Amino acid sequence: MSEPAEIEKLVATVQHSQQNELPEEFISLFREDAIWTTAHGKRLTGRDEIASFTRQVLPGAMKEATASYEVAHILFIRPDVAAVKIRQRPVRLDGTPILDQNEGSPLYILSKEDGEWRIAAGQNTIVL
Repeated sequence: MSEPAEIEKLVATVQHSQQNELPEEFISLFREDAIWTTAHGKRLTGRDEIASFTRQVLPGAMKEATASYEVAHILFIRPDVAAVKIRQRPVRLDGTPILDQNEGSPLYILSKEDGEWRIAAGQNTIVL
């Protein structure tokens, strides 16, 4: 599988874990020392802190709506480090777009760890 295809697979797993409210699947995508900043500006440092937050907020979060995730751009900083820009669109549970809600514009910094891409850092930003 090509590197861009592997990265798209990771982003698809982010979408799957969010849409299906699977905290453990989501948490597994992070490096142990990852930094994650939510769309509301909350900074989480380390997989344990990310896990604690995710286990609190993800279950029940998708009762009315969710989001789709699309890789918009990949910049390979090195062969094993990539900056990945995501287009995150709000959708109803049946997949139809929610036009009156703002999109998200996450940036993931990925590193290849033991042959697998992992999230080293992430910053989600709401598009106004």
